Amino acid sequence: MLSLVAALSGLYDIVAGAFLLLAPDSFASLFGVAPATPGIFSELNGLFLLAIGLGYYFPWRDPYQYRGYMWIMGPFLKGAGALAFVVDYFFSAAPSSFLLFAASDGALALLTLWALLSDKLPPAEAHWR
Repeated sequence: MLSLVAALSGLYDIVAGAFLLLAPDSFASLFGVAPATPGIFSELNGLFLLAIGLGYYFPWRDPYQYRGYMWIMGPFLKGAGALAFVVDYFFSAAPSSFLLFAASDGALALLTLWALLSDKLPPAEAHWR
């Protein structure tokens, strides 16, 4: 299950990162916001998401060795991202389309948490939990 979650999360981040790098204006208009100014903000966020997405390669191939990456990028980062989108919506008048990111990040955070907690480690590696 962890490998599947890593693949889904990696694909999610790579797609979002590619849109921010290759079509930042279209991506912004899709969500009803102005493009980032200066454009370097979209480019850096795109690179950040690509790096995170590519990093999921390791837990996809060996989910037991790279559980730490899953904990940090899943429940922690995606969970914090979901919370940030919700807070921005309620306190900074962000468009309701931002709640889509809150839902998708939150869903992946919870899915990753569930997979990490329910996946049984081999006895020799149980000390890593």
